Amino acid sequence: MLTTKELGKKGEDLAVGYLKKNGYQILARNWHFDHKEIDIIAKQQEELVILEVKTREGDYFEEPWEAISVRKIRNLVEAADAWILEHKSDATTRFDVVSIVFSNGVTYELKHFEGAFIPPVN
Repeated sequence: MLTTKELGKKGEDLAVGYLKKNGYQILARNWHFDHKEIDIIAKQQEELVILEVKTREGDYFEEPWEAISVRKIRNLVEAADAWILEHKSDATTRFDVVSIVFSNGVTYELKHFEGAFIPPVN
């Protein structure tokens, strides 16, 4: 059985492969600002895409993407703002979620939710 960290890395690796296969350019992985982290920063055509990857193993009562709290969203937005300022990006930005559920450690279901949330105004 994989540790939570190993499972998360495995999920992020699968997400990166999926994104590349679908024409995304990966700009950064596990980018940190203060104590906040963005799993994947990518570009799709001219749009900047901030991705949160949620990976689970086995059957859960909730989908992995449902575990993203308001606090996590605020942290993602704050980190994204810092990345945008640091890289002087003026691209339109979208926040996506990639949800991965492993059935037996080998087979998995991957769902990509484009525009999963809109950043809060305050």
